Amino acid sequence: MLVDIGIIFILGIVLAKFSEKIGLAPIIGMLIAGILISPNQLGLVSDNIVNLSSDLRQIALVTILSRAGLSLNFDKLKKVGRPAILLSFVPASIEMLGIIIFGKIIFKIGTIDAGILAAVLAAVSPAIVVPRMIKLMNEGYGKDKHIPEMILAGASVDDVFVIVFFSSFLALKTGGDLSFMNFLNIPISIITGIILGLIIGKILGKILVRFEIDPIYKAMIFISLVFLTLRFQEIIANHIAISALISIMTAGMAINMEDERLTSDLLGSFGKLWKVFEVFLFVLVGISVDIAYVKEAGFLAVLLILIGLIFRMIGVNISLIGTNLNKDERLFTSFAYLPKATVQAAIGPVALQMGLASGNIILSVSVIAILFTAPLGAILTDKTYKKLLKKGAVVE
Repeated sequence: MLVDIGIIFILGIVLAKFSEKIGLAPIIGMLIAGILISPNQLGLVSDNIVNLSSDLRQIALVTILSRAGLSLNFDKLKKVGRPAILLSFVPASIEMLGIIIFGKIIFKIGTIDAGILAAVLAAVSPAIVVPRMIKLMNEGYGKDKHIPEMILAGASVDDVFVIVFFSSFLALKTGGDLSFMNFLNIPISIITGIILGLIIGKILGKILVRFEIDPIYKAMIFISLVFLTLRFQEIIANHIAISALISIMTAGMAINMEDERLTSDLLGSFGKLWKVFEVFLFVLVGISVDIAYVKEAGFLAVLLILIGLIFRMIGVNISLIGTNLNKDERLFTSFAYLPKATVQAAIGPVALQMGLASGNIILSVSVIAILFTAPLGAILTDKTYKKLLKKGAVVE
């Protein structure tokens, strides 16, 4: 295990720096590192790390959403409330619709199978979106219209929305019960998640302000409480729907409202933790990729993904109707909403593991979506934000 971790860090960092050197996004190098060392390719890491990868990816996701919440200012968020809410479900809904329609035609699969595939593909990647929006906020780009905050909030809820649909389509396919409650659970889980997050954030904020301890310890206490929240979600899942991911982000927002210095300390600590988990996350996503599945789906998968992205961009622009964003800012928001990685790596293999006939196709398309859209979204965001967004003054 220790050898596996060493290989992940060394090769991940080396190839990330090489990618940066030749003008590409560092995550491309990390993904390639993961693909190369995986048991399916060179076999430089053992199956043990693969078995642990879902837990490690969850730790990285927790770090991402914690940073997102701490970076969001509630007063600023109120100013972009309507488009942020629309961005949390409209682009994903329209992309799912497009993939269901064209997935049936391209892969000759049934409507429910196409629905499962659509739900897997429709989630945006917070692992790529969140760090970039925080960077934009720090540099002051899109500041006047609060564009990074709007994208941050919408993208963070997008995943919750899509995962509920994935579970619903899966229940239909496997003969489970699907009722109105399945869909009612979407707003319920969001509302209960917000309430729980506000309670945790307010109480934790008041406690941490009183103790003069190293900021990294404060961040570790925050993360520990987050893990307990995830466990709490599992325990009460059969009684009430609650989104722990929303709770994590909302807790960060509550701390942001509570104390400016504490927020700054925690953001600094999470920024350092992210440097570690970023390498872990994207190398592990690469490790989960099996090139055999990529070859199997090939061009048809790329075609379907492109169709889905076109539908998603339409959804983004519908969400922004009535806002004061200009053409360039709308285009940037569309670019920021393209990347897919973490959710696809997490739920892409589920259909195959459950023995569904369409499982191979769903996993193959998921893998290609990661390889194609993660670098595409990262590169477009990194290369265009200075041209498409206006820079405002940064308040230190």
